[in-house]
Amino acid sequence: MISGSAREAVLGRIRAAKGGAASSEVAQAGWRGIRREYRRSARREQSEVIELLLDRLRDYDAQVTRVRAEDLQGVVAGMLKARGVGRMVVPAGLRRDAMVDGIEFVEDAGFTAADLNGLDGVMTESALAIAETGTIVLQAGPGQGRRAISLVPDYHLCIVQETDVVETVPEAFERLGATEELATTFISGPSATADIEMTRIKGVHGPRFLDVVVVM
Repeated sequence: MISGSAREAVLGRIRAAKGGAASSEVAQAGWRGIRREYRRSARREQSEVIELLLDRLRDYDAQVTRVRAEDLQGVVAGMLKARGVGRMVVPAGLRRDAMVDGIEFVEDAGFTAADLNGLDGVMTESALAIAETGTIVLQAGPGQGRRAISLVPDYHLCIVQETDVVETVPEAFERLGATEELATTFISGPSATADIEMTRIKGVHGPRFLDVVVVM
């Protein structure tokens, strides 16, 4: 591991070689001086923001449903039945009204990757969602859990509250500022990548299948 002073020396040499500032303090001062004129706030009505999120998620090949709170259990039950799952890992603190009969919900107890791979999927809540990019944000906390549980299982069902949907990325980072020390995962659709021949492969870096329930 490179010590702090050695790391700063290496980065300083890189900055100097590129014609930039020699110290991190000067570099940060220059960074803060950059004009940021991109849009930082919403320009759409909230109903339009929600529709934009749904459209983006569907475009990313996620299955999305918008429901009233009282219908949440029934919709979750239908989604899990359609996926044919039986055992789901859940983080501590997950809302109880998302639990349904007929499914074994296993609370995460620091499972290994092999343990998680043996389960059918994961169900979590979310910190927020970004409509413009179709992104769901998870943080390590109640109802969302460790990063591993949303990356290893092949299927992820995520519950998003409409009140937690923002339009832009800057809005999201402003809201996440109070919990910026938490491990944070940004998810834009099911995991997918493409090789040099442009063959699309799902599930390389996370779940192949993503279901999202947006609760009004």
